[in-house]
Amino acid sequence: MNDKNAEYRRPSVRVALIGYGFAGRTFHAPLIRATPGLDLALVASRDAAKVHADLPGMAVEADPLRAVTDPAIELVVIAAPNSRHAPLARAALAAGKHVVVDKPFTLDLAEARALIALAEQHDRLLSVFHNRRWDSDYLGVKQLIDSGALGEVVHFESHFDRFRPEVRGRWREQALPGSGVWFDLGPHLVDQALQLFGLPESIQANLAVQRPGGQIDDWAHIVLNHGGRRIVLHAGMVVAGGSMRFTVHGSKASVVKQRADGQERQLLDGVIPGAPGWGEDDDDLVLYQGDDVRRLPTPAGDQRQYYRAIHRALRDGAANPVPPIQALAVMAVIEAATQAATEGRTTRLPLTDAELAAWA
Repeated sequence: MNDKNAEYRRPSVRVALIGYGFAGRTFHAPLIRATPGLDLALVASRDAAKVHADLPGMAVEADPLRAVTDPAIELVVIAAPNSRHAPLARAALAAGKHVVVDKPFTLDLAEARALIALAEQHDRLLSVFHNRRWDSDYLGVKQLIDSGALGEVVHFESHFDRFRPEVRGRWREQALPGSGVWFDLGPHLVDQALQLFGLPESIQANLAVQRPGGQIDDWAHIVLNHGGRRIVLHAGMVVAGGSMRFTVHGSKASVVKQRADGQERQLLDGVIPGAPGWGEDDDDLVLYQGDDVRRLPTPAGDQRQYYRAIHRALRDGAANPVPPIQALAVMAVIEAATQAATEGRTTRLPLTDAELAAWA
């Protein structure tokens, strides 16, 4: 007789979470703890009181390098500032750990390539937390595109807009490597676009600082060229409202989705992943087919699926939910767009023939 719960009675994957800032506290810790078969056993943070306020009794290690090399840990999840992603991942892989890195993967392609080579050398899983593949808004639009209801997509526009008109004193908004809205929100936008349409032929980009006192880009407008199709990726920090999360035009129909997935808001409000109402989205997709306008329900999102897939990969040999070649491609777009904006010209992806072949 098949036992559906047998996999969860095997030894749990003991996890160390490196960093307990916004990403670690809001996303990784709750999602890991809500995933059967994963055991959040250690948090690396210099603020033990902050960790214990949320997770009483949790083991806390102030030194991240000690945490990533702890012999009792099997999986290291890195949610430290972006500049620390590569050094900490490198130390964890060298210590024989499997590794999940929060987005962005690294600061540049050279770091990403080095980590991929190291993971292959040590035969360890290396994955990047592109959690927005399991957002309700994206899943609804993807469903319509995949169904053929829109026909041939000619224009795809994806916005990640927020209203934060005042610069805050945090590293993401300071002139530091890996900071700025393009490095922060761009990886989400890029990863979703690549999953839907593949690699672009060329890239155009414009970055700006719009807020008084801003030190780093807080507005990004990127165009990915796919023949005649245009993929517009946009992020802004001074948007009080009125923009659509998605706008898609095809040869048969168009669709818009106004509001973004609500899982981040739920996590900030303390909702436990999987609780009643988790990931549900009451903002319909609006489909336009000539004079016919229809509202379609948006499927629920569930970012727990990422960590469930990580567990299956480690215990059952299932596929890595975000293989490093896919994260490398995201970094290639981030890097090419930054160059395009800086130099004021159209750029192409800086990927090798072998990397292009691996993506295909």
